[in-house]
Amino acid sequence: MKKVQKRFDMYKKPNKPIWYFKLVIKLVAPFYCLFSNSHTKVDKEVKKIKAPYFILATHHAFLDFPQLAAAIAPKTTNWVIAVDEFRRGDWLMRGIGGIAKRKFTHDISTTKNMIYSLRQLKQSVAIYPEARFSLAGVNEKLDGALGKFCKFANVPVLMFKSFGNFINSPQWCKKPYKKIRKEAHLYVLYTVEQLQSMTAEQVQNGIEEAFVRDEYRWQVENNYHVKCKKRAKGLHRLLYKCPNCGNEHEMQSEGIYLWCSHCGAKWEMDTLSRLKGVNTDKGFSHIPDWYNWEREEVRKEVQNGTYHFEDDVRVEDFYSGKVGFIPVGDAHMTHDKDGFKFVGTVDGQPFEVHKLVSDMYSLHIEYDFIKRGDAIDIATDKTTYFMYPKTAKNCLTKLHFATEELYDFYVRNKRQTEGKV
Repeated sequence: MKKVQKRFDMYKKPNKPIWYFKLVIKLVAPFYCLFSNSHTKVDKEVKKIKAPYFILATHHAFLDFPQLAAAIAPKTTNWVIAVDEFRRGDWLMRGIGGIAKRKFTHDISTTKNMIYSLRQLKQSVAIYPEARFSLAGVNEKLDGALGKFCKFANVPVLMFKSFGNFINSPQWCKKPYKKIRKEAHLYVLYTVEQLQSMTAEQVQNGIEEAFVRDEYRWQVENNYHVKCKKRAKGLHRLLYKCPNCGNEHEMQSEGIYLWCSHCGAKWEMDTLSRLKGVNTDKGFSHIPDWYNWEREEVRKEVQNGTYHFEDDVRVEDFYSGKVGFIPVGDAHMTHDKDGFKFVGTVDGQPFEVHKLVSDMYSLHIEYDFIKRGDAIDIATDKTTYFMYPKTAKNCLTKLHFATEELYDFYVRNKRQTEGKV
């Protein structure tokens, strides 16, 4: 009889980084930063604070990890890591002190394991609370319970903020690398005494303010030029709506150009990542402005009740670190004011997953995820499914906006009105 593999165990207690992984990280991280033209400022106050502490970090690219590891050396930390990253090997992720997390879910196991690391292991914990790589080089929405967790943990809170990592390897086109200077800053955001004197809401507001950033503005202000001849490749994944004709999902990009295949409007990206119309005076010079305009357009659809998406999807199950991803079937996906709904056949059985709008304040999307296609991440209590749209073109960024705007319109705004932020 074929042996049935165990599913990924979210409740398994974390451990401190194993000594030989600690040695590798200490040796490799500084050299990785050096050869990546990465420069980190560590405030003197950081070195005076005793571990364990809670580290909040911005998230742009893989370089985020060695940067932070080098900044806190010789101290180490446990890392909150997305469950799908354990595909690289359960032994490896847990060996470096990984704590598994299913993205944009309310699972209590991760919180318990973070507290266990801080209190029982006396080990610091690092988390990337935006829970995904930044899509447009600006801050993304945060979990509203961070302030409460910091108060409960009652340890110093450090902030690690980086710039340049996104420009070097944007989520919409990770390669080729753009070769730009990277800068980071590690500082004390809250001492224990400050946390004890503040409300959870005040702590939360301070955290959200600390995460505000704009990589493209930083690039222009510091005059850091990107001379890569493919610097606009993949940009259509982010900027999917044409401001010239209003059509969606008809944008294309290659080399240093972005254009609409429907109306022919074309823009050029200069070495400071600014966009200029080639044959149109419409559009946006600043990429985050275009990104925010697209969000506003989706917000209008949500508010007037016209937002709706549906497509057939291929379903893959992240079973465990050992087994990895398994194609398990197909489903029909709908997304609207009732949330996400998937109905189909998985493992030869009827399959239905329904995620209410209130279940997800944001959505994890992956452009061409590990060369398997565009995917969205839908987590249940037992597993994480990766859903690959079959026919819809370049739909991920809009799904990301819609998930957040639906949550804001139907959940967050209502709570604020009722005084239950």
